[in-house]
Amino acid sequence: MSRISLLRHGATAAGARYCGTTDVPLSEAGWQQLWQAVDGKRWTRIVSSPLQRCAAFAQALAEAQQISCAIDLRWRELHFGDWEGASAAELFERSPLAIENFWRDPLSFPAPNSEPLPALQHRVLEAWKTLTASIDMSTDDETILVVTHGGPIRVVLAERDGIALRDLLKIEVAHAQLFELKTSAACVPS
Repeated sequence: MSRISLLRHGATAAGARYCGTTDVPLSEAGWQQLWQAVDGKRWTRIVSSPLQRCAAFAQALAEAQQISCAIDLRWRELHFGDWEGASAAELFERSPLAIENFWRDPLSFPAPNSEPLPALQHRVLEAWKTLTASIDMSTDDETILVVTHGGPIRVVLAERDGIALRDLLKIEVAHAQLFELKTSAACVPS
C-alpha cells in the first residue's frame, strides 16, 4: 500500500469567497498554514491543481524536498458560474433561498451557470485513477502529495466513504487540511 496525501490550499488573498476557477494567490497567512501543515512530512512526488493557490506552494515544497511536481488540470476546483468571486454573505443578500438550497443539496441546486457536480466527480475520479495507476508497485514506500481544493478532496472522500454527491458539502475540508489515504493501484482510497 502506498500513501497519497490530499492537501487543501491555504487561505487566499481574496478572503472568504467562492473563487472556484478564479486564479487568486495565497495570502501570507495561507502560506504559513501550508508550511505548518507539511512540517516534518516528506513525499516522493507532488501533483497539483494548476491554480496558483495550489501550484505556487506545491512547486515551492517540491523544490524544498528536491522532488518532482506535476500539474494536472483535473485537480482544479469546481467552477462556480455566476457565483465566482462572490462571498456567501453577498449571495445570501441576493438570493437567500438559492444559497441555502445549494448548501443543503448542491447536486439538485447548483450555482447558476456552474460546472455540474457529476462533471467535477468524473474528472477528479479520472485524475485519481491516473494517479493510482502510476504508483510504482515494486516498492511500498511511495508517498504522493496532491495539492488541491475543497471540492476535489470532498469528491475523493465521498467516493471512499460512500457519500452521495448531494451530501458533498457535509464533508468538512478546512484550509491547509491534510488527509492521508492508503491505496494501491486502481483502488478506491481507504
